[in-house]
Amino acid sequence: MTANDRKFINAINILATAKIDALMTIESDFNGDWERAWNSNLKKYLPSDLNYPMARKNLDPEKEWKKLEQNGVNIITIRDREYPKPLKHIAHPPFLLYIRGSKELLKTNCFGVVGTRALTDYGRRATPAITQDIIRGGFTIVSGLAAGIDTLAHRAAVDAGGKTIAVLGCGVDDAIIFPPQNLGLAKKILETGGAIISEYAVGVHGSPFTFPQRNRIISGLSKGVLVVEADVKSGALITAKFAVEQNRDLFCVPGNIYSRTSQGTNFMIKKGAKLVSTGADVLEEYDIELAGVKKEIRPDNETEAAILTLLTGEPLSSDDIIRKTGLETSKVTVALVMMELNRKIKNIGNKFVINN
Repeated sequence: MTANDRKFINAINILATAKIDALMTIESDFNGDWERAWNSNLKKYLPSDLNYPMARKNLDPEKEWKKLEQNGVNIITIRDREYPKPLKHIAHPPFLLYIRGSKELLKTNCFGVVGTRALTDYGRRATPAITQDIIRGGFTIVSGLAAGIDTLAHRAAVDAGGKTIAVLGCGVDDAIIFPPQNLGLAKKILETGGAIISEYAVGVHGSPFTFPQRNRIISGLSKGVLVVEADVKSGALITAKFAVEQNRDLFCVPGNIYSRTSQGTNFMIKKGAKLVSTGADVLEEYDIELAGVKKEIRPDNETEAAILTLLTGEPLSSDDIIRKTGLETSKVTVALVMMELNRKIKNIGNKFVINN
């Protein structure tokens, strides 16, 4: 595909940006002759509320192409070798992708991590811990750069020295990136070898249509998707739904039955999503072990600190731990359950040891 073709594809995509299958139809109808398509009447392919004559008159393919160059944006189409194979086979694959950063990342093993914007302290703790283990398993983290869980997933990837792809529901240029408070994070993703991608052209703002639609790309790129926290109306459950439809693996972190932000994830677990509490639970599904990685075990409170200090020696039963710490039975019992769930300790023959 020539650069001239790409200029016209970009211009046509700006006109057709609200119809996710428009470019596929145009290519078929015009046999891939994009210049001829541009010079024809495309009104029937475009949103009915678009003032086509005015939009067509104000759009110059050459100027739009220069905008891409000025913003460091590359285009790949579904006909290009660089286009990710997993994405090609979903329903309504994007005909083209706008990319800033590494195109090569699109060919790596990707894994989606998403969740609510209105996260709790539970999500703040769980997201980095689980995400960084997934990264150590060799995955590229894919998320949507939204506030909340998405932000933490991207940051965890950067902080762990891994790679991450942000999929946007708007243009990829700095002036449009949403939310604007994540512009610094977006730049950090690019500086560390990551990528920012979208099916929407430079200068296109997000809308109630575009953000849900980008979720099919997050799941489409990914081998599996993890939902950390989500209420029943969360956009993260749209990603989960796409993952199921696309035959991707779906994982969810369980939560308090009284917490609104865990109602969605608990519901998906009941419907068959795999329950996970650590990154190792995800990696087990793909027969990946975190060989050679020794996890630093940190206590979450004084009770856990006391228990971990005791367990640096021989294995101890719960009765031994209660007697030696002098703590209340209820406190020790709860702490042991939580520590075992979080894989800080393990139970061997009714005695506890540190889970190294």
